[in-house]
This record gives sequence, structure tokens and C-alpha cells, in this order.
Amino acid sequence: MKYLITLKNAAFFGLTTISFIVFGQIQNTKNDTSIYISEAPANWFNKSYGMDAVRGVETELAYKILEGKKSTTVIVAVIDSGVDPDHEDLSEVIWINEDEVAGNGIDDDGNGYIDDIHGWNFIGGKDENVIRDTYELTREYKRLTEKFDNISDKDRENDPEYDYFLAIKKQFEAQKGQIVKQYEGFKGFYSSYERYSKALKKHFDTDSLTSEMVMSLETKDESLLMAKNFMGYVYSQEISQDQLEEAKDYFTTAIEYGYNTEYNSRDIVGDSIENVNEKYYGNNDVEGGFAFHGTFVAGVIGAVRNNDIGIDGVADNVKIMAVRAVPNGDERDKDVANAIYYAVDNGARIINMSFGKSFSPNQEAVENAVKYAEANNVLLVHAAGNSSKDIDEKDNFPTRFYLDGTEASNWLEVGALNWKPEKEMVGSFSNYGDQTVDLFAPGVDIYSTSPDNSYKVASGTSFSAPVTSGAAAILMSYFPHLKASEVKDILVETATDLSDNSVTLPGSEDEVKFGELSRTGGVLNIYKAVMLAEKKIEAPLKK
Repeated sequence: MKYLITLKNAAFFGLTTISFIVFGQIQNTKNDTSIYISEAPANWFNKSYGMDAVRGVETELAYKILEGKKSTTVIVAVIDSGVDPDHEDLSEVIWINEDEVAGNGIDDDGNGYIDDIHGWNFIGGKDENVIRDTYELTREYKRLTEKFDNISDKDRENDPEYDYFLAIKKQFEAQKGQIVKQYEGFKGFYSSYERYSKALKKHFDTDSLTSEMVMSLETKDESLLMAKNFMGYVYSQEISQDQLEEAKDYFTTAIEYGYNTEYNSRDIVGDSIENVNEKYYGNNDVEGGFAFHGTFVAGVIGAVRNNDIGIDGVADNVKIMAVRAVPNGDERDKDVANAIYYAVDNGARIINMSFGKSFSPNQEAVENAVKYAEANNVLLVHAAGNSSKDIDEKDNFPTRFYLDGTEASNWLEVGALNWKPEKEMVGSFSNYGDQTVDLFAPGVDIYSTSPDNSYKVASGTSFSAPVTSGAAAILMSYFPHLKASEVKDILVETATDLSDNSVTLPGSEDEVKFGELSRTGGVLNIYKAVMLAEKKIEAPLKK
């Protein structure tokens, strides 16, 4: 799992495009992508188009009509990479399992999980946590290679999986070959960066270079002139050391873990990965050593409002249950299913799922968990993904669609909205689908919480989903009798209809109508949702 790689000009590294991972899915983006450079209005996702001229979801307007009304606390489970429970803007809203005694090594509440004070970690072992993992494509390639290496040519040709294996093999080899080639291009640039920056630091006798310092250099030394020219280009393209380290980590992670058929993360977990019905494994470390993404998601949902610290989350009366199941790589179906069961059994009313992948070898296990959530009146909010693809046509898991062709009534699929107007209003990376995606919500240049009391800007449908989860939490909090399916219906029905707007199709330069990208052709609007909820409730909560 990884959010967005932050290179701004991939062409300079010898790449025509830069591949990046969003929750394990390989994706291409144009050369102007950078998640740490933002001109977006502060807190734009909560703002109002009419009052602030930016397409926020009108959170603040909604609170004006809710002012003084009673609310109940709603538990929102964040199935993700991990959450920092001690963050200054989150610690007050982190779920605490009141029936468990911290640190006593006893399963006090009898739920099968020892000392699960803030949630559970399904990708942790006795003494270590899974940080990185393989991609599902790699795991399928390995499984099928082992299968077909051990049977005769005749049996291969008669096996119904053989054609599937050939397609998997072709895709695996192509993607791995591409990333290796790109890494070779990047390594040359990175090596030059290290060499030239070191030479300039030595010349100026400093540990930190600035563009002004470098560009003021006057010298006849050819090596220093080369260093000046190289670093001058780096500064002109706004390529930072942090971005380069991020890119290096991306490439090495992909090669050493993602496409490595020999790596097995379950040696850390210690479970029987083939037993999809196994439940009680993992540990209680909900931060887990790789908590940026989950912490960011948690902040969007419910960072403490009006405390003059950091940001204001969407929902004002929530508890965030942290369920760790998503590594830097592809999540396992078994872990996703168990994370859903855990969240439902421990009181979550909403489950945010900002992850996805293109293969699901144990889809039925996840489907059964989704049905369990549906039967228990729990809303599932899922990020549509960041591959600029039509997920009506391309597989994207987990999914609202059951194997029998029916669909879950408690599922919301969310695409990413940009803060920019008109044709740029859709995130260029966002997946879409007029049969699959319900609506769009802010997901570009979002500012939220990051581990160790920090804050960052990031982009992705991963952050559109928690805006929507926050909206659902407001409805459930102030109108607690609403069922999960009713909350979903209200949010869908009240989405601001922009169907006729012409927008740039993600991943291309073509223009399409916004209505072609989702079921509603709409943008989440909390203010309208609250107004409709009040009308639907026979006796609205009184002040």
C-alpha cells in the first residue's frame, strides 16, 4: 500500500511517465503530479461552492442547521495501514475498548483478541509487523507457476486455469520489466543528484543547499559548473530531496517486495494463509510502523473540530477504530474479511476502506464479510482507486457486486474530486464508472493528519472515501435511527447534480460529461443530505 509517489517531472529521469502505487495498484500519471505542492484553499473539502467558490461538500453549512441538536457517538472503523493513536488532533477521538484492560495479556472481553484497546492489527506477528508485501499479481503468478510447472503439457492444456495463467504471466513479466527499466533510469539521475549535491555542499561548506546559493555560484571549475547546471534544473522543476527518497523507496519496494516471488510476509504473521476461515491472529499494534495513510484517513473523518489544532475533520462526534490490514503492497483477502468482521463485531457503524487491487483470489471470503456487515446494518465506504480506469470494465476489488450478480445495499463507491473548476474538476488519477461509482468527493490536495503530530497534503480517492465516511457519520450521529442503506441512499440522492458539466476524462485529454463517470453524476453534499434526513425523520431531533 502506498498513496502517491511525489515526482514532479518524471521525464527528467528518462521516463515518459512515472508509475506509482496506490494501495498496490500500478498506475501511470502525467509528469506534473506532485502531492506535496498545493495551491488549494485551506480546508477546502469542508467548504461551500456558493460561499467559498470551491467545490467542497458544505460541511460547515450543515453544522449551522445542526447547531444545538443532540448527537450520538458513531464508531467509524478505518481498515488501513495503521493509525497513530497518540496524534494531537486524533487522540481524543480514537476508539477505546472499554471492556478490555490494557496490557494485562488477557482477552478480558472474550472477543478473541487480547488487549485490543484501539483496534487490531491483522498484519502483525509476535515480535514484528508487516510493512511491505507482494502484489496480488505476483502471488497469483507464483501460485500458477508452481501449479503448471508440476503437471504435464496435456494436463496444462486441459486445465481451465491455463489461459488465465498465460495472461497472468504476460502481465507480470511486462509490469516487472517496466519497473526494472524505470528504476535503471532513475538510478542514474539519483546518482548524479547525490554526486553533484555533495560537491556543492563541500564547496560552500554547508550541510544544506538552497537554490539561491547554487545559482549565485561563479566558477571556472567545469565539474562545479556541471553541478550548478544539474542542480539548477532540479530546483526549476521543484524536485526535492524528500521526493527523490520517496521515489527511491517506491522503486526498491516494488522490486524487492512487490514483484519478488520469493518474499513471504506471512512468516512474520505466523498464520495459515491458506486457511481463509482462520480469525485469531495478529497483534494489538494498530500503528504498526507504516501509519501515514491510515492516520491521514482518520484525520479527514474525525480530527477534532474547532480545537485550534491542525485541521477540522468532517464528523464532530465519532470514535475512530483502527484496524490494520493494508501493507505497502497488496492487502490479502483473508485480512480484509477478518478486518470487516472485527469492526462489525466491536460496534463500528461505518467502515472506511481506502484500498483496492485488481485480483481477488479469495473473493468469496470478502463477500461473506460484506454480507455480514450488511446484515448488521454497517455502512461500507470504498475508494474507487487511482488508476484512471473505468471500473465498470476493469476489475477492482473489493467490490459491491456479489458473485451471483446482486449487489450490497450498504456500499458506497467514491471517486476523487479536484478543487479546480470546470474541466479539471475530476482528479486526473481517479477511477470512474457509471455503473460502479456512486458519487465523487474531494480527493485532491487534501490537508490532514500525519504520524508524530505532523500534517501533510496528499491526493487520492483514498481521501475521498473518508470525506464520505465523515458525512455518513454526521447523519448517523444526528439521526441515529437511520439504517446504513438509508444513509447511503440519502447521500446518493442529495449529491449535487453536475451531470452536464464537461470534464477531462481521467488518464486522457478527452472531454466527457461528468454524468458518464458515476451513477449519479453528482458530488457529495452534506448540507443537502442533512436537510433531506430531517425531512425523512418523522420527529426531527429537537434543540
